[in-house]
Amino acid sequence: MAVAATDLRWLNGFLVADHEGRVVGRVECPMYGTAPDVPDALAVRSGFLARRRRVVPAEAIEDVDDATGVIGLRVGRDSLKSFL
Repeated sequence: MAVAATDLRWLNGFLVADHEGRVVGRVECPMYGTAPDVPDALAVRSGFLARRRRVVPAEAIEDVDDATGVIGLRVGRDSLKSFL
């Protein structure tokens, strides 16, 4: 199931897990790139005091479970780009 880009706006605080079930981190905010009003990716922080964040593109999201607040990815966490 693909996630619509407009749905990325409401995922702040969701837990992100890769395709193996390992935790990547929590969604900090949506990231905008190609269009100013449609988010293309999510910024995910890996720890409470962590400075590094990872970019999770919308294409990498496989499933969003609203009941548990978990986002499942179709890629491994090592394939995600990190930034400061």
